[in-house]
Amino acid sequence: MVHLKNSGYVPQDAKKLLLQADKLVSGMHVVVRDARVSSRYLEFDISVSKEHLDLLVKKLETIGPLDNARHLVEEDMEKDEAIEKGRDYFNDERFWECHETLEGVWKKTYEVEKNLIQGIILVAAAFVHYQKNEDEICLSILKRAMEKIESSSGKYHNIDVDILRNMVSKIITSGKIVPFRI
Repeated sequence: MVHLKNSGYVPQDAKKLLLQADKLVSGMHVVVRDARVSSRYLEFDISVSKEHLDLLVKKLETIGPLDNARHLVEEDMEKDEAIEKGRDYFNDERFWECHETLEGVWKKTYEVEKNLIQGIILVAAAFVHYQKNEDEICLSILKRAMEKIESSSGKYHNIDVDILRNMVSKIITSGKIVPFRI
């Protein structure tokens, strides 16, 4: 995963950025799978060997300055740490990483808690699609998320579930997608 600092791009630019990144790394042993645009980052899913990473970053920095690059693997961490990290990723508009981090928690939970975690994961997944300019998919996933979180309330760790549910409901009702913090 490579994050470049966003200097004015919007989700509607995601496909253009994907094509641009693909051209920049042409001839390298690199696969650029996806590009997403948040208010702070240009996020690229890339398969690259460690020995080609520096060259890849140098080429991509013609699009924007590097914020960070890291190899994503499913991390085994304590539940509290994973939820906090997932929340931080969500609030930083790093929705793909939020989704991946919380999935490990979801696999180890049951019943109401499992539904709530799945709902949060679905909200993050919806925003991943928003960042790729796929608003209809985003709204559809948010509706599925609402089914998972509608019976939850109060605080879950440091997440205000009522605010989460109200924000998702507001987006579904208005059709206006705006990332928010949890």
